[in-house]
Order: sequence, then structure tokens, then C-alpha cells
Amino acid sequence: MIAVPIAIAVLLAGTFTATAVLDIPGPPTLARLLTEDPSKQGQLYPTREVAAAPEPRPLPVNPQPMPDSVPWKGGRITVPEFLETTRTNAFLVLRDGALTNQWYRDGVEPTTRLSSWSVAKSVVSLMVGRAIAAGKLGEDDRLVDLLPELATGGEYDAITVRNLLDMTSGVDVSENYNPYFPLTGTARMYLTRDLSDFVREHRNLRFPPGSTGEYRSVDTQLLGQVVARVEGRPLAELLETEIWAPVGAEDSATWNLDDDGGQEKAFCCINATARDFAKIGQLVLDGGNAHGVQVIPADWIDRIREPAPHQVSGLGYSAQWWHPGDGSDFSALGVYGQYIYVDPDTGTVIVKLSDHGVEQDEQETFDVLRTIARTR
Repeated sequence: MIAVPIAIAVLLAGTFTATAVLDIPGPPTLARLLTEDPSKQGQLYPTREVAAAPEPRPLPVNPQPMPDSVPWKGGRITVPEFLETTRTNAFLVLRDGALTNQWYRDGVEPTTRLSSWSVAKSVVSLMVGRAIAAGKLGEDDRLVDLLPELATGGEYDAITVRNLLDMTSGVDVSENYNPYFPLTGTARMYLTRDLSDFVREHRNLRFPPGSTGEYRSVDTQLLGQVVARVEGRPLAELLETEIWAPVGAEDSATWNLDDDGGQEKAFCCINATARDFAKIGQLVLDGGNAHGVQVIPADWIDRIREPAPHQVSGLGYSAQWWHPGDGSDFSALGVYGQYIYVDPDTGTVIVKLSDHGVEQDEQETFDVLRTIARTR
């Protein structure tokens, strides 16, 4: 989950000179961020392309009815009312690997790329799992042994890959959504054109690593930089060859960069179609196997499915995936209403891509997704 409070940034950084000094996008881009829907903001930044699979695999279709109503804030509403209320752009339901329901807002097509926001974090997790299985990485590895340029000689140096995965690093980069402080915390990280410099400048801690859980987008950014370093390739290239191709992605995607030719914003900003995001959910539901190929190690899927010791924001959390209740279901989650929801008990995957509020109605939405998954 990540928000971008831009309005005051435009006022504070309203000249080309100021934005150059701050090393953030110029006024034209900042101004467009005031008016563009979150689902389209990926178009405003440099990107690296993720090509469609050489052998695309369309989802099989098996239409099924939806429940007559779903729970919503103490009452019941219809599924179309839910989709409209939460400003949904695309909504797909898969059962047992087949597309049973799909809905698109006017102006959105099956081939329309939509911004994922922090759903990208859960994709980075899959890359970490692959690197660990390949022996290139370990959960107990220290961050500064992998990225030596970040060593401080202090408590920061104790951060491990496990801490970053489970949001227990303690790195003091706030999840800042306050419109009066747009150039601090995650908002500044989203705008910066030099992510390596940003993480070097933010090595203070709020608490000792591993002692508690606290949601921090910077943890995923550091994970992404670690994966790119140990693999020797950009994240978008890894996504293309190691995940997008095996799952049979039908469409090309993009991943936003900090600058032209720069590095991926690992904590957010994969722009792809709903049907290809659904293939990610199906991959995880199927234990990391896609079309007979073990794309993600089964042990890593087990890691994702089991909540880590520390909750994050009052919910279960494990390796960049959320556990919204006491059951076996879990989800990727992005601000403004992005979900890849997985329910192993019913063999269901639901993708919901939206332009809803910053962190609005998330638990209520999970209740709806759970109801849909468990209504046959």
C-alpha cells in the first residue's frame, strides 16, 4: 500500500529549478498527478517493458453465477453495487483455474494496463523465493552483506532479508499519506529519481530489527535492490523471463523506474492487465506450478501461506502477502483498492483493480471477496 500526496508538492516544488534540486519529476508531471486516476499514473513515469509470454495462454472460461448479495457495512448490497461503490475498473473471478466472472468499467478493456501499486510487493516476494531456492540468497543474510554500500557500523547493519520480507526491519521511512508533508517518507520515495540515494539517506531505525512488525514500503524497495544485485538483472527482466513467460501472460506489462534507464520502484508500480495479474494469483494457488512447470518453489508458497510471528497493521502478514482473517485465504494488496485474493479452500482467485480511497474499506472488501469465493 502506498499513497502519493501530490497537491502540496506542486505548490512547494512549482518550478523546474526546485524540482531539479529536490530530484523529483518536474511541474508538468506533478500537475498531471493531481488529475490522473491512480490506475493511470504508471503512464507518467519512465518504465521498463515486460514482454508478453512467447506462448500466451488464455484463461479457460466457465461462466458461473455470482451471489445475489454481499455484506457491506452492516447491510447487504449487490455485486454490481459493490463494484460501483468501490470505483472498480476490472474485476475477475477464477475458480479451479477457469475464468467464471469478469467485469470491466466503461473505457476499460481486457487489454488495458492498470497500475498495481503495492500488489507489486507480492510479486517481488516470488522473485525472492526463486533466488533463495537457487542458493543466491538466504533469509538470514544481512542486508549490508548483500548491499555493502549501506553499511553503517550500527544497529541498521543487523537487518536481515527475513526482516525485510515480514516488515520488521524498523527502517524509519514513514508510510506518509499526509498532504501537508508530501516530500517525506514513502511519498518522497515514490517521487525521487534516485532510489539508491534515497535508501542511503534513510538508514535510521524506529525499533530494533525483528522486534515488531510495521508496514514500510522501503523494506520492499531494499528487497528489490537485493534481488537485482544477486541476480545481476533488472527486476522487469526477471519478471518477464522467470514468471511472465511461464504463466503464459497474454499482454506486455511495464514496471515504473526512478529515472530513464534507472531501477524499478520495487515497492509499487507494475502496470499490467487484470487477466495477467490473475495468472499470478493462480500460480500461487497452484503451489507455484504453472502448466506443469515449478515456477516458484513449493516451499516458498508454504512460507507465504503461513503468517509470520508479528502482525502488520493489525493483520497477519508473511513474505509480502497479507492474511486478512483467521482462515487460509491471503492476498496481495495495493493502495486505492488493488487485490489479488487467493482462497485455497475454494480454489478461487479474485482480482480487483480500482480507483478507490487511499486505504478505504479494505477489511470490508476482504469480507466481500471471501463471500464471493465461498458462495457456490
